[in-house]
Amino acid sequence: MIKLIILSIAIFQGVLMSLILLFSPFFKSRANKFLAFAILSLSWSLLKITLDITEVVAVYPLLVVLENIDTEALLPVFIYLFIAAQVDYAPMNSKKVYLLFIPALASTLVFNFVEFTMSGEFTSEMYFFDILGGLLVLCMFIVFIIFYPLILIKTYKVIQYAKDKNEKKWLTYLWYFEVAILGLLMLLVIISPAIESDIVNALQTLALLSTILIHWVAYSGIYKLKLVNDRKKINRLFFSQVSNDASPLPNKMVTPIKTEDIKTQTTITADNIYFQKLEKLCTVDKIYRDHTLDRNAVAALLNISPSYVSQIVNAITGYNFSTYINRYRVAEIKKIIVNEEFQNYSLLAIGLECGFSSKTTFHNSFKKITGMTPNAYRKLHK
Repeated sequence: MIKLIILSIAIFQGVLMSLILLFSPFFKSRANKFLAFAILSLSWSLLKITLDITEVVAVYPLLVVLENIDTEALLPVFIYLFIAAQVDYAPMNSKKVYLLFIPALASTLVFNFVEFTMSGEFTSEMYFFDILGGLLVLCMFIVFIIFYPLILIKTYKVIQYAKDKNEKKWLTYLWYFEVAILGLLMLLVIISPAIESDIVNALQTLALLSTILIHWVAYSGIYKLKLVNDRKKINRLFFSQVSNDASPLPNKMVTPIKTEDIKTQTTITADNIYFQKLEKLCTVDKIYRDHTLDRNAVAALLNISPSYVSQIVNAITGYNFSTYINRYRVAEIKKIIVNEEFQNYSLLAIGLECGFSSKTTFHNSFKKITGMTPNAYRKLHK
């Protein structure tokens, strides 16, 4: 009874999550479409096990057609397509990717053929369809022994194209889950003749492992991937927009200033040439968007010592170096928050793309400078 309740909750959650990924404007994307189908295929597999537990098929025999749909073969295909779309893997745009669905289609046809033609009794007087069905099942078994390892290897190779460290880490964990589920499934199929009496319990245990995957994707993956996707889209908007007072952010730090181009100044005032160069780096080149930016990096750009960087910033602005840089970040975030183009993106993604290294630093700095949280500021300017 407990297993049935857990499976029912997982199925409901999987279907609900898939609908959110497919139709919610906040999560809707090409990659999430494939993730939704992967979760649906997993939920369908859990539903088939639930039908076995409740013996509903005995009451409604036609449900066996739905039960024979090989969603287990669809799961690795949809996960591969999801990961390929997530990391912008170019070859996935080829029409050849549809060939990956052939094993699932073939096995579905074979299972239904066997269901409706085989007598179920292997005797010396086997019918033609019994023999044919047995051969087809053996062929499909060989196909999947080859297919599963190949698509798992291919999926792992595609993960290596991920540029974001956190994205790559999460996708790798997803791949580990996939390997565990498919590996155990193939192991059960291989040893099923030896554990025929316990095969149902083994499949139910595997199903419970699958529910863990659904819960993990629900509470961890979707949020993290939305954050990654938001940052990618925000970054594209940064490069595509040309504001009235700034140029797009370059991908790398600007060329260091040559010492001979700098005139020595003894009085630290707002027209200090080093400070003017620093202001230009922030307003034009937007170096503050680099979350690794520190005094040493700025000092290298200006060809001065880190201590002098702090000295001129403090003398002219009254702020320490961190606050000075964070004020630029907050100023840009405030502009972005009121921009309708960025309304569908999370505040954390905006903060990270503007240079903050963590959620805590972003929220604390924003509140310190503006007197309110980022969320309160967004609500105030809706």
